[in-house]
Amino acid sequence: YVWDANEEYLFKAVVAFAMRRYSSKSTTQISNVLLCNVTDRVSFWFVVTDSSENVSTIPGSEVEAAIRMNRNRINSAFLLSDRTLQFLKITSTLSPPVEPSTPVWLIVFGVVLCLIVAGIVFLIVAGIRQRKKKNKESTKRENLEEKGEVTVAVENGIPCETLDLKAGHVNGVFAADDERFTSL
Repeated sequence: YVWDANEEYLFKAVVAFAMRRYSSKSTTQISNVLLCNVTDRVSFWFVVTDSSENVSTIPGSEVEAAIRMNRNRINSAFLLSDRTLQFLKITSTLSPPVEPSTPVWLIVFGVVLCLIVAGIVFLIVAGIRQRKKKNKESTKRENLEEKGEVTVAVENGIPCETLDLKAGHVNGVFAADDERFTSL
């Protein structure tokens, strides 16, 4: 940052503006702002003299209050912030943190509640579909049983044989067991 005579003039003008704005009856001029001990690192101290006498200085508390009141204008004039433009003995006036219009916990609660409601609706709809599907299958099976024939059923990807329910079906595995054992 290059600090030259033009920058000094701008700083004096902004401080004079702040003093005029702080006390409306004051007629502080740019010549009433005096810079002292200016260094290459843009470090200096300044005093503001009274415009009527130009010998007596304005109390530091009034200058501090004027700078604190117009701090944002001073920062804007130099395109700086409270972290880059530092006034010793004057606390920085950081802007208050932005608070959202709705609390964060309410937003999180709403999202969680919506997810729970969506899950419940999904489970209810899936249950209704499954029940309808099961009812359709059972009515089809009952209709086929009334006709006396059950179509080929597929279990585990293997088709099973057709059953004739009216004639009955004998399982050959158990039929042979009766002959092997002697009756008592």
